[in-house]
Amino acid sequence: MEGVFPRECCLCGFKGTFRGFCHPPRYDARCPQCNSLERHRLLALWLNNNPSILESNTSVLHFAPEEVIKQFVQRRTHYYKSADLEPGRADLVLNIERIDLPDASFDVIICFDVLEHVDDRKALGELLRVLRPGGLALLRTPFVEAWSKTYENPAIQTPADRFLHFGQEDHVRYFGADVRDRIRSAGFQLEEFVATEPNVSSYGLLRGETIFIARRPA
Repeated sequence: MEGVFPRECCLCGFKGTFRGFCHPPRYDARCPQCNSLERHRLLALWLNNNPSILESNTSVLHFAPEEVIKQFVQRRTHYYKSADLEPGRADLVLNIERIDLPDASFDVIICFDVLEHVDDRKALGELLRVLRPGGLALLRTPFVEAWSKTYENPAIQTPADRFLHFGQEDHVRYFGADVRDRIRSAGFQLEEFVATEPNVSSYGLLRGETIFIARRPA
């Protein structure tokens, strides 16, 4: 499915018409050259605007790695390791709720679309522990800005019910605006990078999509 408007990819430099993605389709969502989606381009845009984050001596831990981001980050940093709960999907097999790594192991952690699957309080505490003082966790999760509170219901157990209530069979909550409080309560200092114009129309981003930039205090 072809897109509608010409766009530019800030990961691979492609300029032209993107492709639709998902059902119902999001037009102008996928770059036909590198297969990046909106969230990937938003992260790449922030990293391009903050090149010192991935210096030659930076170590990066990347949970649930998506290939397009893996390639983008790996060639820009000194030490990169990917991690996933399932064997064979990444360099390391790690449970984000109980990360089997020493304290203060990494400078940067990338964690996109994971917190809605797990116990986020345990996971955020572990991410803080594994980061070096002053280190950054780059977080992205679906959330509804207009909801003051995160929607959780432990009675919802089946894949069908989770799809109905949370939007995907393996999600266990839908975050509200209090996702910020949950991140801060783990001990992080918090900033945000939000998809706004002119970047939305130039790079095919989702309006208002947010990356949470969580820093472990020095």
